[in-house]
Amino acid sequence: QVQLVESGGGLVQAGGSLRLSCAASGRLSVIAMGWFRQALGKEREFVAAIRWTDGSTSYADSVKGRFTISRDNAKNTVFLQMNSLKPEDTAVYYCAGGGWGLRRGTDDYAYWGQGTQVTVSS
Repeated sequence: QVQLVESGGGLVQAGGSLRLSCAASGRLSVIAMGWFRQALGKEREFVAAIRWTDGSTSYADSVKGRFTISRDNAKNTVFLQMNSLKPEDTAVYYCAGGGWGLRRGTDDYAYWGQGTQVTVSS
């Protein structure tokens, strides 16, 4: 059974930083890991993805240059470093595991964490 557990969310002022972590356990057989977010009343949207093997990455335009996704293969952990946070980044952030590379659709990911709340105050 695969488990993805996020941590690191919280409340931060605009312009601040947070680092999210996603620890994966179980018989994980995926090619890529992704971060998505869902703001209140909105659909879940792609944020960033990374390929386990070569570290290739992909970002949503809204976070490019501010967020960085990385991974620690030895610890089966993926990180999302979020800098220059804005109030519009407020959302529940979800970690996801998928087998289709750096794709951006929620249907491309089979495994999901429970989410961690990020709130950015103005």
